[in-house]
Amino acid sequence: MVHPIAEADERSPFGRLTPEEFYARHGVSHSTSSFVNPRGLRIFTQRWVPRGDGAVLGAVAMVHGFTGESSWMLQLTAVHLAASGFAVAAVDHQGHGFSEGLQGHIPDIQPVLDDCDAAFAAFRADYPPPLPCFLYGESLGGAIALLLHLRRKDLWRHGAVLNGAMCGVSPRFKPPWPLEHLLAAAAAVVPTWRVAFTRGNIPERSFKVPWKRALALASPRRTTAPPRAATALELLRVCRELQERFEEVELPLLVVHGAEDTVCDPACVEDLCKRAGSKDKTLRVYPEMWHQIVGEPQENVEKVFDEIIAWLKARAAAGQPQEQ
Repeated sequence: MVHPIAEADERSPFGRLTPEEFYARHGVSHSTSSFVNPRGLRIFTQRWVPRGDGAVLGAVAMVHGFTGESSWMLQLTAVHLAASGFAVAAVDHQGHGFSEGLQGHIPDIQPVLDDCDAAFAAFRADYPPPLPCFLYGESLGGAIALLLHLRRKDLWRHGAVLNGAMCGVSPRFKPPWPLEHLLAAAAAVVPTWRVAFTRGNIPERSFKVPWKRALALASPRRTTAPPRAATALELLRVCRELQERFEEVELPLLVVHGAEDTVCDPACVEDLCKRAGSKDKTLRVYPEMWHQIVGEPQENVEKVFDEIIAWLKARAAAGQPQEQ
């Protein structure tokens, strides 16, 4: 089954189709909702589920990355998973996509985890056990997926797919030494100040194919501005926390990563897979691929996502009760 990124163009993830035509073409039903969190922010969520009478194989809770959202590039992967038989849900983090909040500002990861917990609790209630439920995270979303697992291991035990996970920022993306150590002072004084924290911007380093990079930038809700000081400081702290807790990770893992990822360090996910307590863990580091797998030439996209779908289907089958 071909990943729907093949049908996109540089202006729209749906190409020349309307969203409704696109969903119908892939045999997927789509819905949106929102809730107001304890901080008074309206948080946007959406779902994609297979149409028809066939049994749902499992549920997948998707987590997008920093500067991303659930309604653009990530949505194409959600449709791909739903067309493959999975119910899928995603949430826009505060200040991202259609959720309220200061744009791109995450000074504390804990409220983001709370929002994910709330959104995915409602999703799991509609697709309860014994149906297997998985986490899928891209970039920062991979880090958030791991933190959700570490919060509630009983909820997230069937497995997680980590795609370009942010377990550590690439040395080729970090700022020069003095600037990194000035972040704490900047965050304390002007936490929302946009600081030129990185070497280059994320889309330029993430999407290998030029038209896919243009598509990522075409989202009206995306910014290429540098991260805010408190946000940059928190992202580095999240990486350090995860690295200190790799041994506590126990759920089945499929980790896919581009060897030429200059945003999130491949060496850190290799370390995760060495140290994780998971009995079922698979690491795939793909030569010459960049940070965003959907930003690769189509043959690379198919290679990676064929493996992701096969991995999810195998674990879903293993997690379902057997007929007597």
